[in-house]
Amino acid sequence: MIGRTRSVVLTGLAGHVIEVEAHVAQGLPAFTLVGLPDASLSEARDRVRAAWSSSGITWPARRVTVNLTPASLPKSGAGTDLAVAVAVMAAAGEVDPARAAASAHIGELGLDGRVRAVRGILPAVAAAAHAGVERVVVPEDNVAEAALIPGIDVRGVAHLGEVAQEYGNRDATVSADAPAALHEVPAVMRDHAPDMADVRGQPEARAALEVAAAGGHHLLMVGPPGAGKTMLASRLPGLLPPLSDSDAIDVTAIHSLSGTFNPDEGLIRRAPYEAPHHSATAASIVGGGSAWARPGAISRSHGGVLFLDEAPEFSARVLQTLRQPLEHGEVVIHRALGAARYPARFQLVMAANPCPCGNFVDSGANCTCTPLTRRRYFSRLSGPLLDRIDLQVEVRPVRRGFDEVGEDTATVAARVKAARDRAESRLRDHEWTSNSQVSGRWLREHTRASATRDLMSALDRGAVTARGVDRALRVAWTLADLDSRDEPSSSDVAAALALRTRSAR
Repeated sequence: MIGRTRSVVLTGLAGHVIEVEAHVAQGLPAFTLVGLPDASLSEARDRVRAAWSSSGITWPARRVTVNLTPASLPKSGAGTDLAVAVAVMAAAGEVDPARAAASAHIGELGLDGRVRAVRGILPAVAAAAHAGVERVVVPEDNVAEAALIPGIDVRGVAHLGEVAQEYGNRDATVSADAPAALHEVPAVMRDHAPDMADVRGQPEARAALEVAAAGGHHLLMVGPPGAGKTMLASRLPGLLPPLSDSDAIDVTAIHSLSGTFNPDEGLIRRAPYEAPHHSATAASIVGGGSAWARPGAISRSHGGVLFLDEAPEFSARVLQTLRQPLEHGEVVIHRALGAARYPARFQLVMAANPCPCGNFVDSGANCTCTPLTRRRYFSRLSGPLLDRIDLQVEVRPVRRGFDEVGEDTATVAARVKAARDRAESRLRDHEWTSNSQVSGRWLREHTRASATRDLMSALDRGAVTARGVDRALRVAWTLADLDSRDEPSSSDVAAALALRTRSAR
């Protein structure tokens, strides 16, 4: 007899609905699992048998074969445990086969029959809904997260015995002495972002931060210790508008897969903020893993901000891996079992000291570094990487009068939203949502030649690259949006060029 049900496996953020079919036949007792399972999935045989016993169901003394279809798709993780157990119960006549086949089952089994929570339940349930599955059974601890996906009936269970009883097995039991399931406590996002009013002084840096938020531009801040670079960067997410529905689902799915999502807060609507330490490896930044790659910091900051404090202290390998995601807005990680694709459209904010000792400001009288040491230090930020940074500003030391209170986050965020709305209205017939995404061809076609005369001269002198021209034009359009003008003027282009070339100011 054959029993069937469905489950979902993830490849990156992409979910694949698979059919789990079990065959119980005469022969020597054995349990075979086929369909390209990895090591953790192969161990489901022992977990399932123990969970059966703990649920008061006798394992069939026959040859049991479970196939995960399609067999050509590599499968990993313990999230298919529940589906394997249900399929075998249907094949052995322990439950109604039709009811078992009507739902998809996702969950890891404990030896005592508990159904444990799994990571990535949001993208898994979304994939099931997209494939036309009408009902999905998930661990009880994952119900709140799974219920965020509309259009699908979610049923939460805590024990395998509950599933067996629901599908018609009146002899199944639920272990009353089973301890509460252990699950990871996700990082809880704070209800509010730090306020811009806390930043005293630094009008130029505050203005650059506002431009970065209004256009989605990347930002580099160079200044001595204590000038407020980190404080400014941490306030950028508060200036960004709430995530759109599609971005909120993508961001929430990434954090679900990473184990950093709190379902009690609903979909993540606020721009995420990631600030890895400079000792972070390339795998932790980009994503990695031995079989299937997990999302890294650049994907967890999708739709938000990735802040690299003391950027020259990061390894060259880490910094160079940022170049491709900055251009394409996604990262593709290849591993032995295949490639995992994650979105990675983030705003990069880097902070750096002007030299190793940090005191090379103004005349540099207090600096103890040699000229060669200073050049070597800052040259760790390669030219190709810096060429992708739209705004590069000097953050000066705070002087007398720094107690003057500036505008708060709400005031600045209102201007940012107005500028973003203007850009979205202008770009509504295109796939772009912010000025930082606009193609160079569109920029050159819609910017008056008279406004770009100085920029073209800088290109002829070699002061900027062709990529730098496009990025300066993007900033110029953002400056025009902040001033509620229909197109940038020559002064906007000049200001954008000045914001891009620190040595020019």
